Amino acid sequence: MQILVIGATGYAGQHVSAALARAGHTVRGLTRDPDSPAARRLTVAEVNPVRGDFARPESWRGHLDGTDAVVHLLLEAGDPVGSDRRLFAELAAARERDGRARHLVYTTGISAYGRTGSPLMDERTPGDPASPLAFRLALERELAASGLPHTVVRPGFLYGGAATTSLTGEWFAAAEAGRPVFHGDTTKRWSWVHVDDLADAYVRVLDDPMAVDGEVFVVADDQRTRALDLQYAAVRAAGWAGEVARESAEAGGMLQLAADQDELVTSAKAHRMLGWRPRHLAFTDAPETHHRAWRAARTPA
Repeated sequence: MQILVIGATGYAGQHVSAALARAGHTVRGLTRDPDSPAARRLTVAEVNPVRGDFARPESWRGHLDGTDAVVHLLLEAGDPVGSDRRLFAELAAARERDGRARHLVYTTGISAYGRTGSPLMDERTPGDPASPLAFRLALERELAASGLPHTVVRPGFLYGGAATTSLTGEWFAAAEAGRPVFHGDTTKRWSWVHVDDLADAYVRVLDDPMAVDGEVFVVADDQRTRALDLQYAAVRAAGWAGEVARESAEAGGMLQLAADQDELVTSAKAHRMLGWRPRHLAFTDAPETHHRAWRAARTPA
């Protein structure tokens, strides 16, 4: 298939784009700057960087021509709701133009659930409308009502590789700067997934997208470790021997506030329907390896 990846130069996007290319697909990665280092890494992975700004549909509308599927991995910070609605509209308009139905793989995340009171969440768990990220589940519902061919992926917290937008990367950086801080409830636990395991889930979805049309998949491993304990593993791997300071979730910003509760999920549906299972068991199995990967990604060539 020919696949357009939105957010291809981002942390997850790099891994997902490369995995799709390795699986034999022709992959185009949307980027504002095809000459950037991130875009060059896509080229090395046999992904074709194509110019476009997601916030300006006229700049990437033409890339939908000949495309069989679109993978959306970008949270547009300036207008997350409006930008995704415009994507839905562009896909509907493209289908009207040429009769070609592009399958959208739409990414949200488990923090969209908010405070549910459920000890183990899955695809059927209703989200909390008061969550700062509740709009993401609302967009899922709008997509389902649109009639567009689609599959939704809700990843757990990401780790591995360059960890550029992973909390683990933030923890490494804070430890090396001598200012590690934990935000919010010290007892909370989150479900995680290695970024390469996540990429494998997208490959499996696009092996036969019509078989999973309209489906939602939670994609995470079975870690049940407290977030604070994971942060201690990270800062120790980065050489910090002291304590981790505590601050409120509000002090950490919107994403920390949105995730200030247990967020444990089961990926039983992905196991059953996609045959997906994580190959990386837990961040705490090899925190030093993950720190070295993060450190190497930050070192100029």
